[in-house]
Amino acid sequence: MSPADLSTGPLSLVERFQTLLAVAGSITSCRDPEELFRRLARQLQRVVRFDRLGLVLLQPERGVTSARVLETTGTGFTTLPEYPLHGNHSGWVIETQQALIVPDTAAETRWPRAMAELQQHGIVSVCSLPLTTARRRIGALGFGSREPVTYTAAEVDFLGEVAKLVAVAVDNALNFDDAQATQRQLSTERDHLRLLLEVTNALVSNLDLAELVAAISSSLERAIPHEFTALALYDKESDDLVVHAAAAKSSDGRRQVGRRIPVGGSAAGEAFTARRTLLFGEDDLTGRFADTAAPMREAGIRSVCAVPLVVGDRGLGTLTVGNPEPDAFTPESVAMIEAVARQVAMAVANCLAFQEIAQLTQKLAEERLYLESEIRAEHPFGEIVGESRPLRDVLQQVETVAPTDATVLVLGETGTGKELIARAIHDRSGRRERTFVKINCAAIPSGLLESELFGHERGAFTGAIAQKIGRFEVAQGGTLFLDEVGEIPLELQPKLLRVLQEQEFERLGGTRTIKVDVRLVTATNRDLARLVEEQRFRDDLYYRLNVFPIHVPPLRERLEDIPALVRFFVQRLARPMNRHVEVIPSETLEALRRYAWPGNVRELANLLERAMILSKGRTLEVPLAELERRRPRADHEDGASTLEDVERTHIRRVLVETNWMLGGPRGAAARLGMKRTTLQSLMRRLGIARPRAA
Repeated sequence: MSPADLSTGPLSLVERFQTLLAVAGSITSCRDPEELFRRLARQLQRVVRFDRLGLVLLQPERGVTSARVLETTGTGFTTLPEYPLHGNHSGWVIETQQALIVPDTAAETRWPRAMAELQQHGIVSVCSLPLTTARRRIGALGFGSREPVTYTAAEVDFLGEVAKLVAVAVDNALNFDDAQATQRQLSTERDHLRLLLEVTNALVSNLDLAELVAAISSSLERAIPHEFTALALYDKESDDLVVHAAAAKSSDGRRQVGRRIPVGGSAAGEAFTARRTLLFGEDDLTGRFADTAAPMREAGIRSVCAVPLVVGDRGLGTLTVGNPEPDAFTPESVAMIEAVARQVAMAVANCLAFQEIAQLTQKLAEERLYLESEIRAEHPFGEIVGESRPLRDVLQQVETVAPTDATVLVLGETGTGKELIARAIHDRSGRRERTFVKINCAAIPSGLLESELFGHERGAFTGAIAQKIGRFEVAQGGTLFLDEVGEIPLELQPKLLRVLQEQEFERLGGTRTIKVDVRLVTATNRDLARLVEEQRFRDDLYYRLNVFPIHVPPLRERLEDIPALVRFFVQRLARPMNRHVEVIPSETLEALRRYAWPGNVRELANLLERAMILSKGRTLEVPLAELERRRPRADHEDGASTLEDVERTHIRRVLVETNWMLGGPRGAAARLGMKRTTLQSLMRRLGIARPRAA
C-alpha cells in the first residue's frame, strides 16, 4: 500500500479492535458533536490518513443535508451550505446506505457541483459512509484526502465499524440537544405560568388600585423589561380616560395619577375605542400623539403597548406599558401583557364593585357605630351578665391572660358558665379569627375519646373504615376547649401532656408525627388536686394545665347579679316563645335571691324558661312553689355543717323524688338544671349512691 493509502501499513485484527475500543471510549460520553469529532480525529489519525473529516446530517422534514467539516490542520469547524438530498454524494450514501469511495474527484461526473467544491479545497479523494442507528438515519461520515487514496475491502469494513460507533454517539448528542431545547422551552413556559400565577395572586390580594398596579409592574418586569405602566379608567361623564394608578422606574408614577387622557388623540384612547391591543412607536409618540404622550416621552419611552380592559361587553379602561427601546414588544410579550390585562380587568371590576359597596355601606356603618359602642360598654363580655365584684374579678383575669398563649384552667361548679369564660378568652386573644373547638370529655366514652381528640387512621380499630381528623387538628391556629377535663382516662393523659409540651402527636393507628399550634383552655368542676393525691390524675399534667387558674364564682356568691340575669334571659326567650313579658315582680326577684342555686346560672335559666312558658300576660310568673320544694333545709335544721353537706342533702332529696331516674325531661338532672353526666360526676364526688333494694 502506497504512502497515500489509508494507513502506513495493513492493520492487524488486534490493532483494529484496539482502535475501535479507543474510539468508543473517547466518544461514548461526549454530548457535543463538534467535540466528538475532535476526539474522533485524534484517535483515527493514528491509523487513518485524512486531511478533512466531515459530518453530514440529514434534515428529513426539509429534504436537505447540512454539513460541518474539520480540517486536520486547524481546530475550527466550517459549516457548508445545505444541499438537496438528491444533489450530492452524501445524499446518495444516505439513501442507498452504502459506502462510497471516490478515488479522484476530478474524474467523478455524477455530482459535478459537489465535486467542484471539494476540488476548490484541494480534496482529491473521498470516502463516505452512512451513519445509521436502529432508530433512524442520521447522515454520513466523510473522509477527504489531498492525495489519491486506494481502499481495500478490509479497510472499508473497518471504517464502517467506526461509522456505527459514530452514528450512536451523534444520535445521543442530537437527542441530548433536543432534550436540552425542550427543557429550555418548558422552563420558559413554566416561568410564564409562574409569572401569571404571581400576577393573579397580586390581583386577588390587592383591592387598592395603586398597590395593584405596583404589584403587576413588579411581577411583569421579570419577564418583560419595561419603564412605565399605567392603569386608566373610563369616565363616562367626561368621555376621558383617567389615570388611577401608575408605576415608573426612573420617576414617581404617582404624579401621573389623576391625569385625564382624551379618548380621541391618544394611544390609550385609540386602543380603548378599537377594543383591541395596539402597538405604537416613536413616530406615533412624537407625531399624532405629541400632546397626550408628552409625559411618556419625558420618561424616555419610545414604544408603547396599549391593551383595553374589557369585562363582558363593558369597557373599563386601558393598561398601558411603555419601553425605552424601539420596537420592544414581541408577539410573545404582547400575548403575556394581554393575559395579564384580562386578569387586571376582572380585578378592576372587583375593585369598582368593592368601592361602590363601601360607599353604600359607609353611612349605615356610621349610624351603627354609636349603638355598637353603647352595647360594648354595657355588655363588654356578651352573654356574661353581671356587675358583682366576684364576676368583675374573673373578667379582669380574662383580660389579663387572653392576649397570651398560656394554658388556662377554668374552675367552678356546674352551671356557672365556664364555657362562656373559655369563649371570652378566645375572643380576646390573637387567635380570635381562627376556630374555637370544644369537646366535653365526660360525654364521650373513654374508649373513643382518644380518637375524638387526636383522630385515627383507616383500619386503626374495628369500625375505622376511613381516616378521621381529631379535634386538635380541627383547632389548628385556634383554641381547643376541653370541658370536664378531670374525666380524661389516666392512660390517655400522657398523650395530652405531650401535645401541651411538644405541640405534636400521632393519630391513633398512625406513625406520622403531626405538628399543631393550638391554645388549650380546660374546665372542670372537680377538685383536680384531690384527684392527684388519689393518683387518679397525673401530677405533671395537672401542673401543666394549672398555669393560670380562673375560679368562676357560684351564683350564690353573686346574688346581686340575679336581677340582671333574669332580665337577660327573659329578653332572650321572649321572641322565640312569642311572649311579651314586661314586669318582673320584686317579690319574685327577692325569692330568687334567697335560693341557694346548687345548679347555678344553668338552673336559673331552666327555671326562667319554664316561667316564660307559664307567663301568658305582661308579668313574669315564676313557679315559686317549685322553688320552695327545691330549697334545702338550713344547717340548723338538718345538722349539716358545710355547704357540701347541704348540696348532698338537696341532690339526694331530688333523686328520691324522681325515683333515682337521672336522665330524661323528668329526671333528676333536669330538675337540678344540669347535664346527666355532670350529675353523675357530682354524685361520685359527694359519695351519693342509690340504696340497694332490700
